[in-house]
Amino acid sequence: MPEEADIQLEETHDAQYNTIYHAKIRHNKLNKYQVIKGKDKYDVKEKALAKIAQWNAQWDKEVQKEQERLNKEVQKEQERLNKEVQKVQKENERLNKKKDIENNISTATTKTKEAMQEIESLTQIIVETLQKNENISWESSFNFERYLNLQEPEYPTFKPKPYKPEPHLKPMPNIRRPSKPQALEKPKLPSIPKEPKKTDPKYDPHLNIMDKIFKFRSQRKEKEMEDKFQFDYRNWFDKKQKIEEKHTATLLQWEEDIKRNAINYQEALAQWEQDTEVAIEKWEQDKKKAIEKWEQESKEDLEKWERYKNKAIKKWEQNVQDYIEEKKQAQITVDEKKQEYLNGNKELVVDLCSQVLSDFEYPDYFPQSYELDYSPSSMMIIVDYQLPLPHNIPTLKEVKYVQSSDQFKETHISQTQINSLYDSVVYQIALSTIYKLFNANHQDVVVQIVFNGFVEFVNPSTGKNMVACILSIQTNRNEFMEINLVNVDPKACFKTLKGVGSSQLYSIIPIAPILKISREDKRFVDSYDVAYKLDESLNIAAMDWEDFEHLIRELFEKEFSQTGGEVKITQASRDRGVDAVAFDPDPIRGGKIVIQAKRYTNTVGVASVRDLYGTVINEGATKGILISTADYGPDAYDFAKGKPLTLLNGGNLLHLLEKHGHKAKIDLQEAKKIIAENEKEKGISHRLDKQSSS
Repeated sequence: MPEEADIQLEETHDAQYNTIYHAKIRHNKLNKYQVIKGKDKYDVKEKALAKIAQWNAQWDKEVQKEQERLNKEVQKEQERLNKEVQKVQKENERLNKKKDIENNISTATTKTKEAMQEIESLTQIIVETLQKNENISWESSFNFERYLNLQEPEYPTFKPKPYKPEPHLKPMPNIRRPSKPQALEKPKLPSIPKEPKKTDPKYDPHLNIMDKIFKFRSQRKEKEMEDKFQFDYRNWFDKKQKIEEKHTATLLQWEEDIKRNAINYQEALAQWEQDTEVAIEKWEQDKKKAIEKWEQESKEDLEKWERYKNKAIKKWEQNVQDYIEEKKQAQITVDEKKQEYLNGNKELVVDLCSQVLSDFEYPDYFPQSYELDYSPSSMMIIVDYQLPLPHNIPTLKEVKYVQSSDQFKETHISQTQINSLYDSVVYQIALSTIYKLFNANHQDVVVQIVFNGFVEFVNPSTGKNMVACILSIQTNRNEFMEINLVNVDPKACFKTLKGVGSSQLYSIIPIAPILKISREDKRFVDSYDVAYKLDESLNIAAMDWEDFEHLIRELFEKEFSQTGGEVKITQASRDRGVDAVAFDPDPIRGGKIVIQAKRYTNTVGVASVRDLYGTVINEGATKGILISTADYGPDAYDFAKGKPLTLLNGGNLLHLLEKHGHKAKIDLQEAKKIIAENEKEKGISHRLDKQSSS
């Protein structure tokens, strides 16, 4: 059924009780209404549907006519809007084009400024080095926090002395006395709907022009409104009778309710008096129990608080004593480090120099990679420094925006200027590095510096990667520190200091370094393989301690070989706590790594971890690894937090072995028995040897 038309089918009965069907149909758009009557329900419905179909056809014609008119108006309006839109689009295009030109000109100006600043910064490397190096000294590298970050224990804070408030007792029960029943308001006669009148607007036939011209149309509408009025009046009369009958029944019920409420009130009053007496008696008993429980709990809470307070104070006093002792030991360690540095300890000097160089930032396109060595006897530092290649140097000089082609045009410095800038950068890096190291080290520790500048490039004749030294310089402190670097020409200064290198560094002509870094360590000894002997029955917690150290060396050699690393084992009597040393070439996470192996059957305590940390510092290593057949105590893990230390237990060791194709077992109880028996046999053998010799 369309929304603009609706049909309502109702049933009534005549005086002979015959069913009469009324179909009320209405067309909302045409504002037409009609009632169709009949004794046959389906016949009435069919007539109603036929009439609605006739009205719908009439309405469709009027809609089509109106739609055609609206379409013409819409088309005219659309044409007008299109002209306005085209006008606005042209104006927007003009403004956007103007804005794009301005943005492109601004972008070109910004890029030009950045390019000029980048080139200018490469000519000021020495100046920036002097400015950043003002507050660096060797003393600042040996501060207390560097070796041990200690915090004085704070006096424990306690919760306030417990005070348990008195129990919140329920108030004496006050059972609400039943209230007298409220007087029931006498029912009033409900309002009766307004009586319909012929003069009401809803019965107005709403005659239009067509109705006034054609009289039969107006008569038909008036007849429909008259039928509607008669129908509504009959409905109103029926509703009025029902309301009056219902009101009479309500009055009778009201009188019965008044009598019933009076009886219920008397019964509730008697029950209230009984309930009040029982509730007060129970309240007195609960009050007594609550007070007794409160007194007992208050006493227990106070005793518990006193025990907690005494325990916390005792623990704090012990922590203070430990802090004083650790601070004292840490200060001794720092003082020892300072003295070792002043005595020319190689690892400490190299570590300080590495820290100094890593604190200075060059552009991202600089390799910023280096190796250091120190000779205590000659008080000389040797630096192998990786330099940028000529193509790493920025060449952009200016950026212009060409409006006619809508493109950016870049202007680069000439090849001659590139070559000159590259040579200047390399000389400045050499002089700046030397200045940094002289300025940061004590005058009696570093007297001479050798700087070797290396580049990594592809040999055009062989197509292979090569590493070559392109300049080398050796200078002493007194001679170098007298130079006013702010005003020097880098190349002239380099030549004055007898530096060695091609006159055209950009040509990448290899030279022989004045001195090379020696990478040999006399503590290193020959190693042998052990892993091939392993199987699932071998308990590595009970194997020979020297075999265990070589096993760890072999295992980590396989681990680091994936990145080109190298692992060497040290002599047992001179390792100063170092069982193996790994050299990882990775420029970011690599470096020197100290490895200690502990074939333990008991939990590893914090002392071993402290020793490893001290060894890492002494060796100038970047990291330390402690690996044990047993596990570590919580204090060991706590100490390792935030430090360059890795703790591997027996489970980690078995996993690492399995990763590289080996299987074994760790049984600490079995290992304890085997080691005890071996010690016993060694003791018996020693006594026999002693008796035979006597």
